[in-house]
Parts: sequence; C-alpha cells; structure tokens
Amino acid sequence: MPTPFPGMEPWLERRGIWEQVHTGLIVSIQRFLTPLLRPRYHVGIEERTYLAILPPEEQNTGIPDVLIVEPQRESDAQASASFQSSTARAAPMVAELPMPEEVKERFLEIRSVPDQQVITVIEILSPSNKLAGEGREQYERKRFKVLGSRTNLVEIDLVRTGQPLPMKAPAASDYRVVVSRAARRPRADVYLFGLRDSIPTVPVPLRSGEPEPDLPLNQLLHEVYDLGGFDLVLDYRTPPQPALSEADTAWAASFIR
Repeated sequence: MPTPFPGMEPWLERRGIWEQVHTGLIVSIQRFLTPLLRPRYHVGIEERTYLAILPPEEQNTGIPDVLIVEPQRESDAQASASFQSSTARAAPMVAELPMPEEVKERFLEIRSVPDQQVITVIEILSPSNKLAGEGREQYERKRFKVLGSRTNLVEIDLVRTGQPLPMKAPAASDYRVVVSRAARRPRADVYLFGLRDSIPTVPVPLRSGEPEPDLPLNQLLHEVYDLGGFDLVLDYRTPPQPALSEADTAWAASFIR
C-alpha cells in the first residue's frame, strides 16, 4: 500500500521506524544507481559506528536505551531488614538513567573502477546527526573532511528533529537536499521543500564534465514505504515526532482519515 502523503511522511520520522526507512532508502539508492553507473563506477554501502547518549525526549520510543530503576519489593526489603538501622528509610522514587547506545549509520560511496577513488558520498541524515552530542560531532567532522577534499557530497535531510547542519541557506524549510560539487565549493545547490511538497529529484555529481544521473528520491522513498509494509506498523492515532504545527496537523489529518 502506498503512502497517502505526496512527499515525506512525518510518521516515518519516529524513532524505531526511521532506522528501517533509512536502511531501505540506502539500499534502494544503491540498486537504482548501480545499473546507471556500471562499469565505470561502483556504488558501495559503508558504515560508521559510535556510542551515543540520547536526550530524554528520544528515550522510550521503540529502542531500549535506558535503565529503569524500580522501587524495592517487599520481599527484598524483608531479606535485607537485618542490615537496616532502626531509622526508617525514605521510599525511593523511580528514575531513568540514560545509557550509551551503539549507533550504526550507513551511507553510500561512489568509487571509480578500477582505482577505487571515492568520487561522491551520499549521506542520509538521521536525528543523531542533527542533535547535539557525539553523533553530530562525528558527522560534522566527516562532513568537513569531505568538503575539504575533491569528493562530491549529496546530503539528504528528511528528518525535522534537531538543527540543520551548517549552511548559509536562502530560506528555512522542513527538509532539504544539498548537492555539493567539489569543483564549485563553497557554492552548493540546495533543494528546500516542506511537508506538503514532493521530494525533489536531484542530480548525482560524478567527475567534472560527466553526465549526472537523476535520483528520483520521492519515487524511491514511496517504494520503500510500500515494499516495507509500513502502513501495517504506523500508528496514525498518535501524533508524529516531532509534532506538527496546528495547520500542518489539520492538513495531514485529511490524508489519513
């Protein structure tokens, strides 16, 4: 079943769902580009791993990442009675301790054949790349390294969580795609779009002067939604995360009634 939305669907941004969408879209882009670029280029899936601690608002949303401390049970209290002083203990409250979580993020590298030179990196941002913390710091270091090299960058931002990556953009937007060609830096093409828009088709830069294949992101995302059966797991009775504005909430409701 296809998504009811014209472009990005906000319910797909929920933690626990987005990780599946991210992986599916990475694989779909690889499968789409490979027949267009072979035999001169290889499109490979790469991975980086790091430890991150999520902020409170990202906890308890589908992936276990906190330690739940329960009050002491009566049997436990009786067993340890001999160790207690005559002074009564205060009743404890329940606390949640943030726990470090191993985060794996996949991205694409287009390498020339046979010398395996990295020509273009394709990144699909996750909330951890946009929130303050280790995830953002690691990604910004990787981003600066790419921008300081002769490698092209395609950066796809389909999540509203967190702050956009550094960029002097002409306007604000819900979502964005940056296409940075090494030969044109610091200038880059940016595609700004909102919840109510289709995701734009963007070019994938290769070596300077070579034809750039078009990447139909809207089509690929909708195929991921359909083939992944996300209509079976999304709960439209609960608001999306992050929450929508009042106007966008009313607009979205017209698609999911």
